[in-house]
Amino acid sequence: MPRQFSFDIDEPCELGGSNRFANPQEHLLAALNACMMVGYVAQCAVRGITLEKLEIETHGEIDLRGFLGIDSAVPPGYDNLSYVVRIKGNGTREQFTEIHKTVMATSPNFHNVSRPVDLNPTLIVE
Repeated sequence: MPRQFSFDIDEPCELGGSNRFANPQEHLLAALNACMMVGYVAQCAVRGITLEKLEIETHGEIDLRGFLGIDSAVPPGYDNLSYVVRIKGNGTREQFTEIHKTVMATSPNFHNVSRPVDLNPTLIVE
C-alpha cells in the first residue's frame, strides 16, 4: 500500500549539514529501537503485563575516515552496536527475560541489522 510521508534528514555542521535533524545513522538506530519497542509492547500486552517504563539506548561508533574515503581499510559503518533495554512493569524478571529473547528473535529490524542482508541495487541514470 503506497504511503505519503517524508523524513527530514541532516548532518552535523562538521559534515556540511545544519544539525537541525537526525542524520541517517541516527534514523537507523531509532528505527531499530522503535521496532524493538513495538515488540516489547506487543509481547507484554499478549501476556497481560502492564508496562510502566520502556527505554532503549543504542550506541555505536563510526570512524569517519571510512565514510569520507580517507582510509580504505576503515569500514564506513558500524563494526558493532550495543544497546541497553530498561523495562519496568508488573511482570516478573523471568517474564521480562523471555520477552527480551522473543523480541530479539522476532523483531524485523533486529533481524535486518544483526546479520548481513543481500542488497540488489539498480542504478538508473537519466
